[in-house]
Amino acid sequence: MGFTIGGIREMRSGSRRRARSSEITAVAEYTGLWGWAVVPGARAVRAGSGRTDCSCGAADCPAPGAHPLAFAGELAAGTTWETAAAAWAETPGAALLLPVGRSFDILDVPEAAGRNALARLERMGLPLGPAAVTPTGRALFFVAPGAAKELPDLLYRMGWDDATLDLRSLGPGDHITAPPSDLGGQGPVRWLRPPTLDTAAHPPQARLVVGTLAYVCNRSAV
Repeated sequence: MGFTIGGIREMRSGSRRRARSSEITAVAEYTGLWGWAVVPGARAVRAGSGRTDCSCGAADCPAPGAHPLAFAGELAAGTTWETAAAAWAETPGAALLLPVGRSFDILDVPEAAGRNALARLERMGLPLGPAAVTPTGRALFFVAPGAAKELPDLLYRMGWDDATLDLRSLGPGDHITAPPSDLGGQGPVRWLRPPTLDTAAHPPQARLVVGTLAYVCNRSAV
C-alpha cells in the first residue's frame, strides 16, 4: 500500500508530538530529578540564502536560537511534567536552556580536548560532573558554582596564567542549551557524560579539573 498525503501529514504530526514529548520529559527530568531550573529558549529559523534567523524576531539578534525567550517564565526546580507541558504549549519548539551560576558553573573547551581530558580524569579517579558536547565542537564541563569567578586565580596558581588557552568559563547570568535541544540551527547538544543524582547535586570543584583541562588545551594548541 502506498503513502497518502494524509498519511504523510499524520507521520509528520506524530514526529512533532514525539519531539515535543521528549522535550517535556527532559524538562521534567532536569527539574524533578536533577534539581535544575529550565528556561524556554528561542529557536533558530532557516531563512533564505542560507541565513539563520531567530524566532525572537529581532533582525540583529546576536545569538540566534541560543538565548532565553523574553516573554517566557523560568521553570523552577521541582516543576512537574504537567506544568512543563503547559509551558511548552505556550512556547512550541522552544529550546531547553539551563541557567548557569546556581547549581553549577561551566568550563568550556574544544571538544577534542574535552574528550581527552575526560579520559585522563577518569583514569586518575577524580570526581567528575556531567559533561555535554555541542554541534559547534565544544565540550561543556559542569563544575561547582563559583568557578567562573575563581578561574583566573586558579590558572595563575597552577602556572597557566600566561598560556594561550582555549578555556572559557560561564557563570551567573549565562545560559547553556541543554540536550536534546538544537543549538542555533546547527544540531542537537548531546551528553558526553550524563548527569546522575549525585553529580547533578554535587558537581566537582573547579580546582579538581582545571589543571587537566588547561594541560590538554595547551597540548592541542601546540
